[in-house]
Amino acid sequence: MNMNMLEKLKMLKKQPPQKAPPEPPLFWTEISESVSRRFNFDKDGQLSMKIVDDSRPVIHRMIDSFLNTFFPSGYPYSVSEGYLRYTQFRALQHCSSAALSVLSTQSLLFAAGLRPTPAQATAVSWILKDGMQHVGKLICSNLGARMDSEPKSWRILADVLYDLGTGLEVLSPLCPHLFLEIAGLGNFAKGMAVVAARATRLPIYSSFAKEGNLSDLFAKGEAISTLFNVVGLGAGIQLASTICSSMQGKLVVGPLLSIIHIYSVVEEIRAAPVNTLNPQRTAMIVADFLKTGKISSPADLRYREDLLFTGRLIEDAGNVKVGRALRKVVKPSKLHELKQIFPEEKFLLNRGNNWVDMVLTHDATAEDALRGWLVAAYASDMERSSHEPRAIVLQEAYEKMNDVFSPFLSELQAKGWHTDRFLDGTGSRFAW
Repeated sequence: MNMNMLEKLKMLKKQPPQKAPPEPPLFWTEISESVSRRFNFDKDGQLSMKIVDDSRPVIHRMIDSFLNTFFPSGYPYSVSEGYLRYTQFRALQHCSSAALSVLSTQSLLFAAGLRPTPAQATAVSWILKDGMQHVGKLICSNLGARMDSEPKSWRILADVLYDLGTGLEVLSPLCPHLFLEIAGLGNFAKGMAVVAARATRLPIYSSFAKEGNLSDLFAKGEAISTLFNVVGLGAGIQLASTICSSMQGKLVVGPLLSIIHIYSVVEEIRAAPVNTLNPQRTAMIVADFLKTGKISSPADLRYREDLLFTGRLIEDAGNVKVGRALRKVVKPSKLHELKQIFPEEKFLLNRGNNWVDMVLTHDATAEDALRGWLVAAYASDMERSSHEPRAIVLQEAYEKMNDVFSPFLSELQAKGWHTDRFLDGTGSRFAW
């Protein structure tokens, strides 16, 4: 009997422990707007979603698919104000530009003595454009800081250059003996334009990245560009085969497409609420603050920016000019005296006949530029009604700036402005 008990105990020890039954997968179903979606967590913890039933009309499903493909996730709540208008004119810009490129390439080949089909013109246009990008990169390589400071203006200039180059190509059959010169100059301008456009793309996209979704914005933006480039190429092929098969047709349609293109770019760029601080936007913020006591947001300023004369002086902001070389701003004998006025600050202010020069140190941030700008604006406002010496006015303006700067800066950041860097282009700075 004892032996039997021992044998049974040994057999129980040899049996492997039974595994607990696997947990059933966690899932749930959500029903919203006639769509049933099943959500579940995979074994690796990733959340996946599958549409179980969709009883919406076909047109609604197509619109939803389009939005998912060409707009960022979470649209419209994941992007800044103005993104839809920016996208609409971006699509129109790419469509008109692509159509115009087909006509210009067809003209180039005609001028070279060939008689290409529209399809051949489409293929060659990509080769010509890509070949000139390398030259444009070399020419534009030292302009990056200026493009960071004024991305909107440089973006518009890029498309004007592109249309000038395209216009030269369209006109090339009128001067076949100058084919190489005209084609080279046209593609040189287009090469520079492509590089400038690409360099300014990131600051524009960044202004819409409300939730840090820059990669998603960039991917969807490029999808829209590709789609409407294809549409534009198709329209260009059709035009090249019909209305624009003659030079007279190109001279009529070409300028119309160029006008649509430039207008679309201007409207597209104006819609972008760029949230970095450069001289123009800083002056506008300070002027609005002195007049109303409120801080303007990037969306408030986007349609008020001067995209042509970016360096204009704003009287209500103290007529401040920033970035001039120190040797042009102040004489060596006065340098120490100016530095002693605000010894702890990273800026110098010097009053000229028509404006106030502000020179920043090499490590100055946007906060330092704002402090200097507020002092200059307060001093300018006080000088209109006071006859005290300049040094006393500056000291009073400095104290006034210190009183308001902390809440001013907090509200500025709350409005979405980036204050870690001041983008003054290629402006000169000094080390003390």
